[in-house]
Amino acid sequence: MPEMEDVNELILQRIKKLQELRSLGINPYNNTFKASDSSQGIAEKYGTLSAEELAGKQYHCTLAGRIVALRSFGKATFAHIQDNGGRVQVYIKKEVVGEDNYSIFKKIDIGDFIGVEGLVFRTKTGELTIEVEKFNILSKSMRPLPEKWHGLTDVEVRYRQRYVDLIVNPEVKRVFVTRSKIIKYLREFLDNQGFLEVETPMMQPIPGGATARPFKTHHNALGIDLYLRIAPELYLKRLIVGGFERVYEINRNFRNEGLSTRHNPEFTMLEFYMAYAEYHDLMELTEEMMTSIANKVTGSLKLSVMGHEIDLAPPWERLTLKDAVLKYTPIDKKVIEDRTLAFEWARQNEVPLKGDESLARITLEIFEKKVEEYLITPTFIIDYPTDVSPLARRKSSDPDITERFELYIAGMEVANAFSELTDPEDQRQRFLSQETERAGGNEEAQKMDEDFIRALEYGMPPTAGEGIGIDRLVMLFTGQPSIRDVILFPHMRPEAR
Repeated sequence: MPEMEDVNELILQRIKKLQELRSLGINPYNNTFKASDSSQGIAEKYGTLSAEELAGKQYHCTLAGRIVALRSFGKATFAHIQDNGGRVQVYIKKEVVGEDNYSIFKKIDIGDFIGVEGLVFRTKTGELTIEVEKFNILSKSMRPLPEKWHGLTDVEVRYRQRYVDLIVNPEVKRVFVTRSKIIKYLREFLDNQGFLEVETPMMQPIPGGATARPFKTHHNALGIDLYLRIAPELYLKRLIVGGFERVYEINRNFRNEGLSTRHNPEFTMLEFYMAYAEYHDLMELTEEMMTSIANKVTGSLKLSVMGHEIDLAPPWERLTLKDAVLKYTPIDKKVIEDRTLAFEWARQNEVPLKGDESLARITLEIFEKKVEEYLITPTFIIDYPTDVSPLARRKSSDPDITERFELYIAGMEVANAFSELTDPEDQRQRFLSQETERAGGNEEAQKMDEDFIRALEYGMPPTAGEGIGIDRLVMLFTGQPSIRDVILFPHMRPEAR
């Protein structure tokens, strides 16, 4: 961006032009112009026609957009107008629009919105251009856009002023167009699989469905505290109890946690639940879903993500949590089977612990701190300990392990899924165990939800459920290094004044 003094001077110049336009009886914020064409439509209609063909037919069009470039040559001016589909060049000649109108056009700046009417032709260099016969000023821009050759490169400014980022960095806009397509394809895939899209409460009396610290608010009329949801899981499972056998929700979740390249306190999740299924069924469904989206979004199963070339072709590797720790760390098997040895290994290898963690929790912490970064190719980490999986079904062969998986790609957790716990008494005991953890200082432990227990007591069919982080999924398919690059308005500290 130009220096602040320069910006202030340019703003003053634009204010002066604004006043001059108004003194001439011109409304600089006009909303009566109707455009019948777009830059993309003009390119599609006339892009293959020669200069002679265009001159012979006299193709007339109307277009509206933002001025993003201006080149004046005394009695004529070239400009580029940018709209939702791209850019097109326009050519304004004094002898065509008239001297008075041309002098008005000279008060237009880069950043202003205008509407033009005119004929399509090709310049001597072959560029498709509109020769303007009439124009309307639609919105006067008071602030200058970043300089053409330097652009908007300051990352913090780009996030704070995303509206400017989208104007001057076309590749940023493409990321968010891709994001929209990914969500559309997810919906199409699940709809075709017989799932029903539903909506569940974003404000909940009991935050549940995940291990996380919630945001708290207060409802004045009811006189109760409510929590922004950390997950929709327990409500979606209530719907399974009620007879909806396949449901999904693309939802906003809120977790009162830190910020990083992979975490934002407000984020988007897809959660879906499928009756009469278990976690192996979801692994197969997830492979099918991801490869389908990859083909539609990129046309390939190969992704380039943060310096890694990743092949999504199934089948994907499946490793138990314990085997993953043994494979990617120098830890001995007997160490992760003994709490004292595991705790000492973690301490010596800079895995942060409080000291009262169970063996299962220590193993999970070792995995998250020492193993995740190596899971580049798609990998299902399966069979998590029951202690760290309060909503998942126990394995029949080993009650200390649950039928749960997390999917990792490019070193990131992308999905979390499990065969659901449908036994109300087992679920009650898990909640009680979580309550004990909470009493011991774990603010992220889940609370008892008596109504959810009551729902399970009415009977819930065998079910499998999964959550997929949409933001991280978009990072993968667009090759972005930070979650902030795929969220239009990421949370930031207030600007210093």
